Amino acid sequence: MNTPERRNRPAGIDVLVVDDEEDIREVLELSLLRMGLACDTAGTVEEARRLLGEKNYRLCLTDMRLPDGDGLELVAHIQSHLPGLPVAVITAFGSIETAIRALKCGAFDFVTKPVELKALRELVSHALKLQAAAAPTPGAGGTTRTLIGNSAALEHLRAQIAKLARNQAPVFIQGESGTGKEVIARLIHELGPRASAPFVPVNCGAIPPELMESEFFGHRKGAFTGAVFDKDGLFQAARGGTLFLDEVADLPLAMQVKLLRAIQERAVRPVGAHAEESVDVRILSASHRDLAQLVADGKFRQDLYFRINVITLRVPPLRERPEDIPELAGHILARLADRDGVPPHRLAPDASAALKQHPFPGNVRELENLLERACALCDGDEIRAGDIDLHPTEGIAQPFRVFGAADSCGADLDADSSEDGEDERVRILRMLDETRWNRSEAARRLGMTLRQLRYRLQKWGME
Repeated sequence: MNTPERRNRPAGIDVLVVDDEEDIREVLELSLLRMGLACDTAGTVEEARRLLGEKNYRLCLTDMRLPDGDGLELVAHIQSHLPGLPVAVITAFGSIETAIRALKCGAFDFVTKPVELKALRELVSHALKLQAAAAPTPGAGGTTRTLIGNSAALEHLRAQIAKLARNQAPVFIQGESGTGKEVIARLIHELGPRASAPFVPVNCGAIPPELMESEFFGHRKGAFTGAVFDKDGLFQAARGGTLFLDEVADLPLAMQVKLLRAIQERAVRPVGAHAEESVDVRILSASHRDLAQLVADGKFRQDLYFRINVITLRVPPLRERPEDIPELAGHILARLADRDGVPPHRLAPDASAALKQHPFPGNVRELENLLERACALCDGDEIRAGDIDLHPTEGIAQPFRVFGAADSCGADLDADSSEDGEDERVRILRMLDETRWNRSEAARRLGMTLRQLRYRLQKWGME
């Protein structure tokens, strides 16, 4: 994204390095030259601003501590005057909090001192891909995903996604079940410099605790009974790309500690290995639960919360953007028709009005289910209000209650002894009916683990 101010200046140099230590500047300049990149250097904020005003650069790499200011001032200056220029910061080892401040101010990424040349090369490589990634490009799936609708809430979300795609900061996507958090994570990946690398989604609530370390970090042959060959983990599978941690709130505390180290050190140690191996991945995470409340309750580590929650992206529920429902419904009906090889159904005005009045506790996923059912049951190719089965939703729109440790272990909470227990039974049975008794899908939509759902069905004699 070149502003008119940048386009009118003469062609410039690839990278501007800003550091007050001459030996650091020389090491960085030599490393960049070996990558075939031309480089300018500056020792102060003032000198850097002068060079930025005179030449075009593709990347600025700045130290955080400078004689006449700090790197955050330079980040702010670039954000204001050259918003298309990626800027990365160099920070002292262990100063993760400083790096996080820089990311929140708009920095593309960071490296720590002493600078590892491999990490530097990876950072520069991703930064220089940003210009090519400025226009939407197909990801690994072959098509660029889009958000359907033109409401003010959705336009704001689109703008945030485009901005977040241009940096490497960890993003926490917060939204109710069914709002499309994974779709948004994929968009951030596909619009960014990692689009050509893997996007690896993982449902943290679906992995048994005893297998988590091996699933995330991999293992070596002979590490445990049954480990008959080396196996890469999810971090290695996402190398160079994005690892999406869905329902991150379901991670056990013991695994949270190991995940925190992997994210901070950008390295993992496979089970049975003696040394760590570096991994270059961007972390995106999501949950429909309130992580801040879980931290306050002691069920989620505060240090991991701050590490994955550098930037929060809130996804608006469907009830906050009812004007998008007709267009979204049309898109869903077209997709269903294409799947079934039939002409698409259309919504009658009364059906469209009814949908716009519905609170949609299940959000877009609930809308898809309602329309699929309506297509199967309606006569003709027009869906009227009477063809749409809108269940009463009072109480369902509230987030599913947070399950305690005893609950996740299968202890009897005596839920059936209260009115709340009966409401829970109704919610679960209704969701099982909607998913045609697909237990895994029903558990995901309800915001619980499959184990928790099975426990309830066993307790009610329905498993």
